[in-house]
Amino acid sequence: MTRPKVVLIGLSGNTREIFEAVQAQFTITAILSDDPAHASGFEGIPVAPLAQAHRFADSQFLFLIGSQASYLHRRELIARLGVPQDRYTQIIHPRATVSRFARLGAGCVLHCGVTLTSNAVLGAHVMVLPHTVIHHDVTVGDYSLIGSNVTIAGSVEIGVSCYISSASSIRNGVRIGDGALIGMGANVLNDVAPGAVMVGNPARAIPRRS
Repeated sequence: MTRPKVVLIGLSGNTREIFEAVQAQFTITAILSDDPAHASGFEGIPVAPLAQAHRFADSQFLFLIGSQASYLHRRELIARLGVPQDRYTQIIHPRATVSRFARLGAGCVLHCGVTLTSNAVLGAHVMVLPHTVIHHDVTVGDYSLIGSNVTIAGSVEIGVSCYISSASSIRNGVRIGDGALIGMGANVLNDVAPGAVMVGNPARAIPRRS
């Protein structure tokens, strides 16, 4: 059976971590990156500029750009590409566990060891890094990034374009506002305001650095 074609957007650590799972499920047509250091390609796959996304009319897309430095700009970058939303596919690592009652939006990426339990809902272009557990009735807004070894307890609401850093934990029922950043290892016990930066155990707000 012919495997579907996919174009990977970005050649970051995220791309390298999920690359083998993607390669096992898709034929990778190209990787899009504007970094001159990537011009020679990767694993025999050609690299083209982001502006050339329109060239790949027969392929689906996965958006893999995202870090603590760039997470607030993911929505803007995706819009700039001009790729229709229905052209974005999903990738679920074969060693991820996803409840049949969970729902994933277009472009979701689940890395190795992720557990997504009953009634969890991930919006479009949500990326979840390895060995994170997202419990029942959690909602995660579009474009958000969840780091590795994160524990999100039941009925948590995470807004749009948030960054939840590795090894953090979020207590059940907590609401996290749009654009918030939860620092590495933070233990979030109370609601978080939009755009806040939270660190520590228990987590407390600190000023956002420019």
